[in-house]
Amino acid sequence: MKYAGFKENIKLSKLGLGAMRLPQTEPGLAKPVDEPKARELIDYCMAHGVNYYDTAYIYHGGKSETILGRALSGYPRDSYYVADKFNVQANPDYQFQFQDQLDRLGMEYIDFYLLHGITDLTAADYESCGCISYFQEQKKQGKIRHFGFSFHGTPDCLRRLLETYSWDFVQIQLNYYDWYQGTAKQQYEILREYDVPVMVMEPVHGGMLASLPEDCMELLPKGNGSPAAWALRFVMDLPGIAVVLSGMSDMEQVKENIITADSGQSLTGTELSQLARISEKLRKKIAVPCTGCRYCCDNCPQGLDIPSLLSAYNDYRDEGAALGDKNMAVWRLHRLKALEKEKQPAACIGCGSCTAHCPQGLDIPAYMQEMSALLQ
Repeated sequence: MKYAGFKENIKLSKLGLGAMRLPQTEPGLAKPVDEPKARELIDYCMAHGVNYYDTAYIYHGGKSETILGRALSGYPRDSYYVADKFNVQANPDYQFQFQDQLDRLGMEYIDFYLLHGITDLTAADYESCGCISYFQEQKKQGKIRHFGFSFHGTPDCLRRLLETYSWDFVQIQLNYYDWYQGTAKQQYEILREYDVPVMVMEPVHGGMLASLPEDCMELLPKGNGSPAAWALRFVMDLPGIAVVLSGMSDMEQVKENIITADSGQSLTGTELSQLARISEKLRKKIAVPCTGCRYCCDNCPQGLDIPSLLSAYNDYRDEGAALGDKNMAVWRLHRLKALEKEKQPAACIGCGSCTAHCPQGLDIPAYMQEMSALLQ
């Protein structure tokens, strides 16, 4: 396993396991985690040098921390690092939430602690509630070893946070699609400017870069490795990256990602150009850049499976499908009519809770309204 130097002589594995997409007993919204399979994945990671494990208060309905803590309890505490996050929207009582997290993990301290998913809209909530000074005090007491935040906002907001407070690290969404089509490159360059270690989330954009359309596969650089491996190599090749997180949910993913992290092969200029061309093709196909994180689902009063609905919308808006076979594109959207009425886009009441919890800041009610009109 390749390692990157952090601080205080800490060496972090280039690949980290994100515990947001652990294996489930069966596919579907809010299905239980298959704990034996999850522990098998974690054991394999530990055996192959992965020493960074990322979880959060809301992952898997609050079960991720507990399962991760139990899986790691059999290993020496200094053989791994755990990252966990405070989510102000889940429970603004930061003192209760922090203690609850320690209890769930069964640990006396958390190695890397983050404010969860700061956006331009939620930054004020984190700054005004008093949590920052509290967590800084917990760091002094040794209950937090390193303090940072995960970020889904604008470059301007990121720069302001770096200028206002002192941070040990920052976690951003970084992949070759967002690098060429979004603001990921700007965010990365700002963090490098401030000499802040970078933790990477969504290196395959919620799986989008792991399952490329056929016309994009034709552009993929030739050689060994799946589309996901090329996406991981892109971010692992960047200077200043401490850890690249992958939400691995089966052993095949774990094994391939470990092999990719071990290879340490740098991308050529030609290969980078090919990935840039793939990102441009994807931009024309994807109307809504949803990563399928499901943060929107738990708070939807209608219980809508929002990522699945947005996926159908993207199928419909796929420029290639629309130009090649409009009837097929319409059929893809109209499959939603097979759902029960209370699960269709028209059931959306436009409350905006989904947008408030969306790391991408997507105007989900507007998409639901458009889909409802199209279905009529």
